Amino acid sequence: MKKSYISVLIEPVHAADYERWIPLWLKYQEFYKVSISEETTLLTWGRFLNNNDKVYCAVARSSEEIVGFVTYLYHPSTWAINDFCYLEDLYVTPEARGLHVGRKLIEFVQAQARKQECARLYWHTQETNLPGQKLYDWIAEKPGVIEYRMPL
Repeated sequence: MKKSYISVLIEPVHAADYERWIPLWLKYQEFYKVSISEETTLLTWGRFLNNNDKVYCAVARSSEEIVGFVTYLYHPSTWAINDFCYLEDLYVTPEARGLHVGRKLIEFVQAQARKQECARLYWHTQETNLPGQKLYDWIAEKPGVIEYRMPL
């Protein structure tokens, strides 16, 4: 019988976590069929650790192992007085999927957004990410927004 949850600690990423975080970051890119340059990855990592940036990363720890991560940022909006919180990236290792790790990571971001008095927490996912959508449909509303992109 598969466990329905595992004990995890969700906390902000630490500088010493890089070697345990990077394999998950690469698997995340593989899942979405993208390749983010090492230069961008290192810049992003630095942003997580710089208190002056509004870009954050939290990890899910099970014992000493990182089994998931979430990244998020705050930004102003024309639709509200207070900032919005955008959950940009969420990844859980295949072994930890279905064990409520993703939910706990999202709830961590939700708590941070509430502390910042954000007007909204939102995220996107690919149409093909059906396992992720199962979780998202369970804990959030789907507003029917379609995203378009234009190359710059």
